[in-house]
Amino acid sequence: MKRRRDMEVESTEITIGIEELSMMKLIKVKLIKHDQQQTAANLVANHDIDKDYNYHIPTMPFLSISNLVLQVLDKIGPTMAVLRQDIFQNIQKLEKVHDSDPALYSNMVEILKKEIISEGNGTKCSKTCCKALLWLTRSLDFTLALLQLLADDLERNMVQAVQESYTNTLKPWHGWISSAAFKVALKLVPESKGLITILKGKDKNNDDFKKELRTFISLLTPLLKEIHDVLGAYDLDRLKST
Repeated sequence: MKRRRDMEVESTEITIGIEELSMMKLIKVKLIKHDQQQTAANLVANHDIDKDYNYHIPTMPFLSISNLVLQVLDKIGPTMAVLRQDIFQNIQKLEKVHDSDPALYSNMVEILKKEIISEGNGTKCSKTCCKALLWLTRSLDFTLALLQLLADDLERNMVQAVQESYTNTLKPWHGWISSAAFKVALKLVPESKGLITILKGKDKNNDDFKKELRTFISLLTPLLKEIHDVLGAYDLDRLKST
């Protein structure tokens, strides 16, 4: 029992994330298209979205991964306060809908379908769960890009790594207010050594940590690809911040 408690204390966000993503893989988190010729956008246009068009994104496991990102941002400090608040609010929106009918909304796609049908067009979901899922996914894109850079080189300049990750993921979708907020946050980014120490946890060498990062990346990458496929199919992937 004591050893188990010790192992739990030594767990980091990355190790917990690996466990969560591994469980999602076990329950076959995958995108299924029964009709390769017909897109979800066409189904929406034809008011036929509820027919046999099976996408599946487990809601609570996905939100659990998003919460891990919040915990990492909390450890880093006030640097990414704006991003952290955005992630937190989006998680809350999706959790609220999920809790209204946990059985139905155990699949995130059911939440998207509900909003698209009620509003008639996915592009109108500017302040809804459609956008919440979109921005959570983009935040995870940013996190994934940053972790990939760290996995390649733990001594990489952190300011440059964050800047590069932001430029390749979030920046294309941000308006000038969000971009300006990021520039301010960039000045507060901790040094590489400090951040690695926070993420790595105690009693773990750099080689083991890099292996852990790569495992996490290999599990998260296909999940994000599938979610992007869903967002694209429902014409939600081009929305920008106001």
